Amino acid sequence: MAGKGGVGKTTVSATVALAAARSGLSSLIIEVEGKSGLSSMYGVPAFSYDEVELAAADPEAGTASVRARTLTPDEALIEYLADSDMNRISKRLMTSGALDMVSTAIPGIRDILVLGKIKQMERAGLADLLILDAPAAGHAISFLQSASGLADAVSIGPINTQAKDVLALLSDPERCQVMLVTLPEETPVNELVETAYQLEDRVGISLGPVVVNGLYPPLPGLDVDPSAAADAAGAGLRPGEAEALDAAASFRRERMELQAEQVARLAAALPLDQLSLPYLFDAELGPPQLDQLARSMTDGVEGLA
Repeated sequence: MAGKGGVGKTTVSATVALAAARSGLSSLIIEVEGKSGLSSMYGVPAFSYDEVELAAADPEAGTASVRARTLTPDEALIEYLADSDMNRISKRLMTSGALDMVSTAIPGIRDILVLGKIKQMERAGLADLLILDAPAAGHAISFLQSASGLADAVSIGPINTQAKDVLALLSDPERCQVMLVTLPEETPVNELVETAYQLEDRVGISLGPVVVNGLYPPLPGLDVDPSAAADAAGAGLRPGEAEALDAAASFRRERMELQAEQVARLAAALPLDQLSLPYLFDAELGPPQLDQLARSMTDGVEGLA
């Protein structure tokens, strides 16, 4: 998942994972930017680097599990060295701060450590679907482009091999696609279109459907006169209530029209399928809200088939 900060990438990541699990596909969500509220959406305690189960599989219902973990460059390096029987070296690197020196000398090395670990997880088949909650759009491009830069800069050795393996993963649409997330607003749509073309041109990665998050759902009765509706129902309105209801309906209609314009503009500028998620009028997102979003996502995916 990638997109401008604040468009709901983490919410969409959680939604895709739950929708996939209900279709029988196990999912592993990978965070790379620390705490994001995933645990509260699934109603489980906060987690850290260790993998946790957010939703258990239910064979009778035909649903698979949803798991999650965070992934940082330091921890990815420790795991890489541990897998290579070099625990002693990994401890010295962490205590001496050598990784900071290396990352300064070799731009992109931190990103390739994370991407290399994800590549290893994909090869190991840890889940049917690996969902990376990527950095915000600007960093996401440099993050995904790090493999290409390192492959060009380092011609031989393990770094070159790692970079080429990551490039093979990113360039294979059967193994990897980016789902861009946006809000139905002018600036997020502009940035998404720009990011999409940069990802294709500079990274060479395939793009999946675009997720338009936060669409106001249709609401019947917006064109009904409040006073007439109250009279028909045998109810009375206090002074000023009819005007307030009419103003609220007018605001909702205008907001929906603006959103529809941006969705149409996005479709014209970017020839990709669109999936939409409704705006939820809730202060916090928990299991009930995530369930609603997952059902909307499933309906949208089925509509694309």
